[in-house]
Amino acid sequence: MGSILTLRHYTHDLIAHSHEHAQLVFGLRGQLDFEVEGRGSQVQQQSFVVVPAGARHVCGSPSGSHCLVLDIPDEHWVQQSLGEHAEASRRLLDVPRHRLLGPSQSRLVNWLADSPVDDPLIAQQGAVLLLASLNHSTPLHPGERRLPYAAMKAHIERHAAHPLQVADLARIAGLSSAHLHARFIAECGETPMEYVRRRRLHMALELLRGSALPVGEIASRVGYSSQSAFAAAMLREFGHSPRRLRQGAQANPSTKKPRIATDAGTDPT
Repeated sequence: MGSILTLRHYTHDLIAHSHEHAQLVFGLRGQLDFEVEGRGSQVQQQSFVVVPAGARHVCGSPSGSHCLVLDIPDEHWVQQSLGEHAEASRRLLDVPRHRLLGPSQSRLVNWLADSPVDDPLIAQQGAVLLLASLNHSTPLHPGERRLPYAAMKAHIERHAAHPLQVADLARIAGLSSAHLHARFIAECGETPMEYVRRRRLHMALELLRGSALPVGEIASRVGYSSQSAFAAAMLREFGHSPRRLRQGAQANPSTKKPRIATDAGTDPT
C-alpha cells in the first residue's frame, strides 16, 4: 500500500477485488457505482463508502468519477493515531456502509483533495482529522430502528408496473413521508423515489438478461409507458442501451455479471 490518501479517477472499467486493509472512498466529481459484499450504493459528491478489511467489492463509473481514497494502514495505526477516537473508528470501519458528509466534513474532503496529499505529513494528519470527524456522524437517532428495506423492496417488486409514491413506502415503514425522506437521505444517500427508480431498473436488467421478453414488455413491467424513456433511463444507470445489455448477456452466458448498486447502501448497525 502506498500513500494513505490518494486521488483516483474511475472509469467504466469494472474493478473487482478485495484487500487486507479497510478503505474509505469519498466522492468528489461524477458518480461511482459501488458494491461491497452485495451491498450497493452510488458514491458522489458529499458522500462516501466504507470498505472493511477483506471485503469483496466491485466498482465502476460509466461517465467517469473522481474520488479521494483513504487506505487505512492497519489496526495499530488506528490505535496510535486516533487515541480516544480509535474505538469509534474501528466500529465505523467494521461494516460496509454508505454515508452522507456534513458541511464541515465535505469542506475538509475538498480541502484535502486540493492539497498535496502525496506529502506524507499532510496525508497522515489529513487522514486522522477526517476519520475523527466521521466519528461524529450518526445515521440513526438513539432508539431508532432500521428502515424495513426488505419489506419496501418486496412492495416495489410486486407493484413495479404501477405508480408508486413515497407515501406507499412510508406506510410500510410506519413513518410520515417527510420523516422517511430524511431517513433515506441519511442512511442511503438517496431519496425514496431514487431508490424506487433503481429497483425498477435492476428488475429490468434481470429480465433483459434472464428472459426473452420484448424490450417494450419489460419497460411496461417496471413502470415505463414510453420505451424511449425506459431506454434513456437504462443508459443513464448502466451506460448501455437495453438491447446492448441483452446482447452482452447473450454473448457471455456463463459469466455472472457483477451486480452494481442493487440495493440501498444501508448501515446495518
